[in-house]
Amino acid sequence: MAVKNMSERGVREVAGEGGVTISFGERYLGSPRFQAIYREGMELVESTARYLDGEGRAEGKGLKGGASLSFATESMRLTTRLMNVASWLLIRRSVNNGEMTQDRARRERLKLKIDSIGRPSHIKDFAALPARLRELIEASFALQDKVIKLDRLFEGGAVIAGETAALAPAPAPTGEARAPLKLVFSAERAAKH
Repeated sequence: MAVKNMSERGVREVAGEGGVTISFGERYLGSPRFQAIYREGMELVESTARYLDGEGRAEGKGLKGGASLSFATESMRLTTRLMNVASWLLIRRSVNNGEMTQDRARRERLKLKIDSIGRPSHIKDFAALPARLRELIEASFALQDKVIKLDRLFEGGAVIAGETAALAPAPAPTGEARAPLKLVFSAERAAKH
């Protein structure tokens, strides 16, 4: 029985001859947990846009010197981060709804930059930024962390090759075999909070 990586499907199992293939990734995308992360992402995009177009614009104009530059820089970074995360969520939802193939989703995903670079502690004059902007930045990093964990699961899942391969009872996962499971359950816990 050959095992290979298969990015867009997640972890698969094949049960006996003529058995059923179960894709964890596909099932997760249709789950209430994924829907909760999707809603969280879209709500964060909307609340960020409202803030930056309204109250945030006035707050930014009131800042001086380095804090003003940090406000402009971090507003742009926040918007870019959220647009990449929202795009990832929309791609996954499109696949789940049958609106996009896995191959096209993979090509679109490769255009995104969802890896986490920097943190609030790395932002110059972070404490001088308005409280609401700081909250949005922190929320965006938390959401991005969830998406990165899910993306790694979908991009690094192991699959069993061969549609009719019989499975012997598998030993309990250890070491590297636990990594996809840990990613899933930590993403689920994060979605609940």
